[in-house]
Amino acid sequence: MNLLLKNPELVVTCSGNAKRFKRGSEMNDVGILSGVDIYIEDGTIKKIGKITPDSDCDVLDVSGKILVPGFVDPHTHGIFAGTGEHEFALRAKTTVPLETTFDNSGILETVRKTREASKSYLRTHAERRLDKMLKWGTTTVEIKSGYGLDFKNEIKLLEAIREMEAELIPDIVVTFLGAHVILPEHDHDAYMNILTEELIPYIAKKRLADFCDVFCDREGFTAEDARKILAVARDQGFKLKMHTGSSSTSGGVKLAVELGATSVDCIEKISSDEIELLSRSDTVGVILPATSCYLRARPAPAREMIDQDCAIAIASDFGPCTSMVDNMQTTMWLAICFNSMTVEEALNAATINAAAALGLSDVLGSIEVGKQADVLIVDAKDYAYLPYHFTENRIEKVVKRGIVLEFP
Repeated sequence: MNLLLKNPELVVTCSGNAKRFKRGSEMNDVGILSGVDIYIEDGTIKKIGKITPDSDCDVLDVSGKILVPGFVDPHTHGIFAGTGEHEFALRAKTTVPLETTFDNSGILETVRKTREASKSYLRTHAERRLDKMLKWGTTTVEIKSGYGLDFKNEIKLLEAIREMEAELIPDIVVTFLGAHVILPEHDHDAYMNILTEELIPYIAKKRLADFCDVFCDREGFTAEDARKILAVARDQGFKLKMHTGSSSTSGGVKLAVELGATSVDCIEKISSDEIELLSRSDTVGVILPATSCYLRARPAPAREMIDQDCAIAIASDFGPCTSMVDNMQTTMWLAICFNSMTVEEALNAATINAAAALGLSDVLGSIEVGKQADVLIVDAKDYAYLPYHFTENRIEKVVKRGIVLEFP
């Protein structure tokens, strides 16, 4: 089916200008076009300009609306059982910054409940969350495992995500995070062997995940552990991510850059030397504004990182333990208010750079000829309205792979 989006007020392209991502001052350019139409053929953007429709084309008049690329959420823990409101309430009673007292109790409880849940239950609840994300503009989402933490349950989670990927409208990128935390039941060396000798080879053989991620931090695995795990994963054909820096500097940024990881996430505690290292690399830094707020932690120094030419993306970190934010409009607002980002930087960080954090910016993340037609039709005069009034959803329609979706 061919589709023509006719007469938009503005098109916010977030174009990378032939680059994989935007870094530094480039992040303040969102690529505004006016007086153009968008022609979509077989789910791909074919033309941008003033276009006369033909008889084989459906025409959607979007006069007075602005067009924005579909949001990409490059870091979530979106499949789990149980919620953590009781723990959240208990933590709210302390005046100590939660980053200094954070422990694994919430993760341990989520692991217990996730292990008890059936794959069907996990899928049903994750699908509801994805439906909501889609309505609020997230057209591509990464989902990690990491709440099974044994062979049987990590495979259960990955199989459930892969099944959703095949059947649901949003594009889903699957990440294996078996190296999330060391449980009390785990012997460190024995669990490392399960990860490297059993889980990773099996997941690679069954093609259950696209990325392998390691939580390299105080609550997770050492840099030496991460090197061993990610080296095996790379040899097995996985793309690499690193999950580091939310509690203390750990060597994770240096290792991520050295190994050529697609992204390094949770970089709230990044040092000046690591910022310089990241700025000279092709690894995208992913910050998690909602998590900093939840933990009452120092926000990631996004201003310093961008000013030193890093490529920065933002993500919701949606999950039961540190961020129940499932909305990229809210995530942008948080990045602007707490991480000192401009509206334009936040929008690029939620689109083209977020796509780059998943290795997909050649396919999506911007409105450009040749890219997948993931477009948000927004009932507003200015793109800044999305993060400005983030509790009101002004997204009227979502175009996903050239298909127009409408929501009640």
